[in-house]
Amino acid sequence: MLETVDLSQKLTPKEYSVQRIKLQVRLGQLGFQVYQQQRPVVIAFEGWDAAGKGGAIKRVTERLDPRGYVVHAIGAPKGDDAEHHYLWRFWRRLPEAGQIAIFDRTWYGRVMVERVEGFCTEDEWQRAYREINQFERQLIDFGTILVKFWLHISQDEQLARFEGRRDTAYKSWKLTDEDWRNRDKWNEYVEAVEDMLLKTSTTVAPWSVVPANDKLYARVFVLQTVVDALERELDLSFEQDKPGGDTKSKKKKKSKK
Repeated sequence: MLETVDLSQKLTPKEYSVQRIKLQVRLGQLGFQVYQQQRPVVIAFEGWDAAGKGGAIKRVTERLDPRGYVVHAIGAPKGDDAEHHYLWRFWRRLPEAGQIAIFDRTWYGRVMVERVEGFCTEDEWQRAYREINQFERQLIDFGTILVKFWLHISQDEQLARFEGRRDTAYKSWKLTDEDWRNRDKWNEYVEAVEDMLLKTSTTVAPWSVVPANDKLYARVFVLQTVVDALERELDLSFEQDKPGGDTKSKKKKKSKK
């Protein structure tokens, strides 16, 4: 599946600037509608090390009301989190109605890092596919808007970004020994990611695979996907009257559920 992703897609800085601003303005309006309609929103980010998750999250939140969202940076479980079922720490971080929760790494660690590194048994990570699908189905049935991203880059692009971090003083803190160790297991992680995408991309909670070799293209792709999901789920659409005109919103007829 990953081999079919077109990683050559790019945007010029000018194209990026125009599209980013337009989409961020729309996203800011939609963030207010999330509050107005009291819908919880979960945006989940997964991807290769150095794929640009942090940069994409920054562009998503840039024009959102800071009172309306929270970003959870997920690492190895500690304290109480380590004593409970692996989904417990995500259940307790789910957003209130009218709030947006953004997860920088997620419950999918069970079927990727924990699987590849041997932090759980094969029975546990095999069972996790069903548990995760049920978990996400429960969120959707409750009314949660769920958007899931896998940011995909090539092995060569990852190496270039690692070397760039290593050689740039203010970026060097981002690069760890663990990043290099994970890179040595690239093929094992590819197999785990392929299984994850195949077994957990459902009709109610599909994955969006982001071609992320070009950071500008990836950020716009993420913004557009979030905007489209919120417009659809909040029953709203936005139209641009003419080039240079104001962006207006049009309310669609609400569908019966």
